Amino acid sequence: MENAVIIGVICSAEDELRHQEYLDELAFLVQTAGGEVKKRFIQRLPHPHPATFIGKGKLNEVVSYVGTQGIDLVVFDDELSPAQIRNLEKAFNPDPLNVHVKVLDRTTLILDIFAARARTAHAKLQVELAQLQYLLPRLTRMWTHLERQKGGIGMRGPGESQLESDRRAIQNRIALLRAKLKSVDRVMATQRKNRSAMPRVALVGYTNVGKSTLMNQLAKTHLFAENKLFATLDTTVRRVKLNGMTILLSDTVGFIRKLPTLLVESFKSTLDEVREADLLLHIVDISHPSFQEQITTVKNTLYEIGAGDKPVIMVFNKCDLYTNEEREPWEMDGELEKPSLAELERTFMARENVPSVFVSALQKKNLDILKKKIIEELEKIKVRKETFDIKTKLEKNN
Repeated sequence: MENAVIIGVICSAEDELRHQEYLDELAFLVQTAGGEVKKRFIQRLPHPHPATFIGKGKLNEVVSYVGTQGIDLVVFDDELSPAQIRNLEKAFNPDPLNVHVKVLDRTTLILDIFAARARTAHAKLQVELAQLQYLLPRLTRMWTHLERQKGGIGMRGPGESQLESDRRAIQNRIALLRAKLKSVDRVMATQRKNRSAMPRVALVGYTNVGKSTLMNQLAKTHLFAENKLFATLDTTVRRVKLNGMTILLSDTVGFIRKLPTLLVESFKSTLDEVREADLLLHIVDISHPSFQEQITTVKNTLYEIGAGDKPVIMVFNKCDLYTNEEREPWEMDGELEKPSLAELERTFMARENVPSVFVSALQKKNLDILKKKIIEELEKIKVRKETFDIKTKLEKNN
């Protein structure tokens, strides 16, 4: 296990408490990747330093700590520019022949987790494409030697530098991956077309909110689920029977704050399951202190991928763990009590998000209510679609 420190910059009017929650998430990402966070550093600046992201004084402080505490990894909570990465690597590794401290930004860390979690050939292609696209503009001072994949000797032009050779090799690999993914996308599109007769429901939500656990309960499957970020990368589709209605239920990759754009692009075919679904189940972990911000992140990502106008049921998961002492406490005999279902249905969450259901996937609580709500919403969608088809036909005839 690698020892790590994490670093964040608070800019302008950003809230320090909220930033601590961001670093909590970054620490969870490091843990998911197999590291252990030993210390976190925060600096308030008007804007990140263009050369080193953090100021000179703070950088010296971090360099001193890293050098004396045996730290292997320095992770920043924002994307670093190629120049910032080069300058920081020099600061943490003064001897270029003895590089032992790695400098990563949030995007690189997420890409690394995706690479470790990818299981199918399709997911591996998607992740590799995103990694190479991110690597390409950051090749300066990097000795990737990717030309060896194409035979090495004889593949370089006269006088071509190592950097130019690596860049050419990456560009060729990117072109190959895009061609392979295009072929896979066509196959998956055909599969979705063949399944189009049945109503399609997709689970969406922030990463680690219980989507796979809920999928297991509804579909009676045994999908991999654990308390780590991005446990699921590949979309899983199952045929599910709900009170006499057969639907296709799909579990998709979780979203996260600052999800790298390159991953969204490379996972296009996976996210097509979301775009082409009839109904979305937006799963929310209401026991998480920042669940409202997570809701906003997911909604924004859905709009970015062209699925922001889909019918949605808000599924507030882990209702058995929910307490909100600041906004809506429930007290009995002076002690905080867990709210009942009726009380939850009167909260701001239910009022602001309609339709909504409160469940506990792990405890199998209120799942019958969720199934009923899914059927109700699909019936409404069916009626709207039939009405639209009739209206369109009449307009054509006229």
